[in-house]
Amino acid sequence: MPRKILVTSALPYANGSIHLGHLVEYIQTDIWVRFQKLRGHECYYVCADDAHGTPIMLRAETEKITPEELINRVNTEHQQDFADFAIGFDNYYSTHSSENQYFANLIYKNLASAGHIERRTIKQFYDPAKEMFLPDRFIRGECPHCGAKDQYGDSCEECSKTYNPTELKNPISAVSGTTPVEKESEHLFVNLANFTEMLQEWTKCLQPAVLHKLEEWLETGLQAWDISRDAPYFGFEIPDEPGKYFYVWLDAPIGYMASFKNLCDKKNLNFDEFWAADSQAEIYHFIGKDITYFHCLFWPAMLSGAGFRKPTSVFVHGFLKVDGQKMSKTRGTFINARTYLNHLNPTYLRYYFAAKLSNGVEDVDLNLDDFLQRVNADLVGKFVNIASRCANFITKRFDGQLAAKLADENLYQQFIDAGDIIATAYENRDYNRAVREIMGLADRANQYIDEHKPWVLVKQEGGDAELHAVCSQGLNLFRVLMGYLAPILPTLTKEVGKFLNAPITWQPTALVVHNINNFKPLLKRVEQKQIDSIIAASKETLVATAPVAKTAEKIADTISYDDFAKVDLRIAKIVKAEHVEEAKKLLKLTLDIGEDKHRTVFAGIKEAYQPEQLTGRLTVMVANLAPRKMRFGLSEGMVLAAGPGKQDLWILSPDDGAEPGMKVK
Repeated sequence: MPRKILVTSALPYANGSIHLGHLVEYIQTDIWVRFQKLRGHECYYVCADDAHGTPIMLRAETEKITPEELINRVNTEHQQDFADFAIGFDNYYSTHSSENQYFANLIYKNLASAGHIERRTIKQFYDPAKEMFLPDRFIRGECPHCGAKDQYGDSCEECSKTYNPTELKNPISAVSGTTPVEKESEHLFVNLANFTEMLQEWTKCLQPAVLHKLEEWLETGLQAWDISRDAPYFGFEIPDEPGKYFYVWLDAPIGYMASFKNLCDKKNLNFDEFWAADSQAEIYHFIGKDITYFHCLFWPAMLSGAGFRKPTSVFVHGFLKVDGQKMSKTRGTFINARTYLNHLNPTYLRYYFAAKLSNGVEDVDLNLDDFLQRVNADLVGKFVNIASRCANFITKRFDGQLAAKLADENLYQQFIDAGDIIATAYENRDYNRAVREIMGLADRANQYIDEHKPWVLVKQEGGDAELHAVCSQGLNLFRVLMGYLAPILPTLTKEVGKFLNAPITWQPTALVVHNINNFKPLLKRVEQKQIDSIIAASKETLVATAPVAKTAEKIADTISYDDFAKVDLRIAKIVKAEHVEEAKKLLKLTLDIGEDKHRTVFAGIKEAYQPEQLTGRLTVMVANLAPRKMRFGLSEGMVLAAGPGKQDLWILSPDDGAEPGMKVK
């Protein structure tokens, strides 16, 4: 019986480009949606740009444009990237919309009427120069626990302790460089504890690993959620609360409703059939594991408290790693969608991700060597090879017409019967199992062709009838396989449909006495030089290009040239790099600075590098920095690095010819 299904992916932030890490989720979602549609269900896929918040406001200010101009530009870029990867949204929208403001206001008012909103006066850091309250990540200072300098306002990268921003010593605004002051402000909170019992029951629909984590939070008690921000802020002003704006995480998930409402108005669909409290439709959200708390606690609580239905389920996935490591600009593996598209067919990546994706929350590894081998072996060597081995014989020998009957109806039926297992795998998001089953069938199809050797039959007198039957059989098996792969490879599916002159469907009836079109190569092999070009194009300079939220630091004061000349910058060779026990962010580096002199430096680069990546490398260090006693030992200098922090941090590397001890001028 046809189902009514609404599907969403997490909203990409309108402050940067789409990269391959994002695409794991959108490809995963798109495959599932296409499968549901292929099976005849009424299924809609909506998404939008997450377009509000302080980072967008500040980036627009930096670019000397309005926030609206920024988000419109990014929205156009995002939609083009998604389209080129064949992500088939039924509607792609923006949270900066009238529909989103309507539902944000409605949900807030319903929560307030039901007694779920409370007021609290809190203390925050305030930037007197910019006349704005500062989010945690826009405050830098000394850690109140270990004294480490230049730490964020919520946690220390040296000792890993967390704290409130007001506990920082010598705090500095990352926006203006001035010293912030503490200031009181009244904020609005949703009392999440009111929804504990409901959430304990609802969360049973989630993946076991996700449920386990949520149970920890539920057992320790849910904290009230701050849903307001003070002006200036780019977002929706809260009704009857002048100068107060909805925190971006309130209106972002509401963007799912707004985008669907926009689609309903375009297509004359019934919004309430999907979102009313008594709806029998299904709603699924695909998200990354980093936003589980918002989607699996805040969001269902908001919906329930405001009188709407809760999601049927939330499907959580892991992060993308490249060659086993976090994506890195230095290694050229922080790959934007457009960079990939400039060098390779998106069909390859869709297939590779599908072959790696399960229904768990494990990280996905894009191993570039495996990518090349698997795509060439599976897609080109197995799947497309079936068609290329049969098509030309049909075209040249039989005027493009398939035989009047199948040569092996039993084999064809076995391919059809396998559809149930493959369908179950798709439904459960076990795409890797679906791919294994399909490629197993592809092996059997190639085995059939190998056994009957059409290249031999064509040379035998009286072999035309068997040749005709064998090649027609091969192309019919190929068509079944294309139907099974259609959710993963929509662009290739269209090309195969044109070639076979027939629609690609799930478990089709066989084509007999049917004319096909001339065969053209469907896919080319991936070449190593294409991957090398992507890596080369992905290596960026050390100029910060990350979102403003992490790069908004400005220079507070200038220094004289004489002051700068006192800094002794030296080439250093990393002779040893090792982990520091109990330190989440630190690596211990032993540096050769020439003349058999070694220095020990503790560097907060552990999230960006593994020790084995650093040993033997040259870098630049401040050689005359006064030693600093740290919890883990004495640090005798500082290595220079650039970037917004965490995994996006790159130590400076001198050009070839540099030697330890050389002075940097």
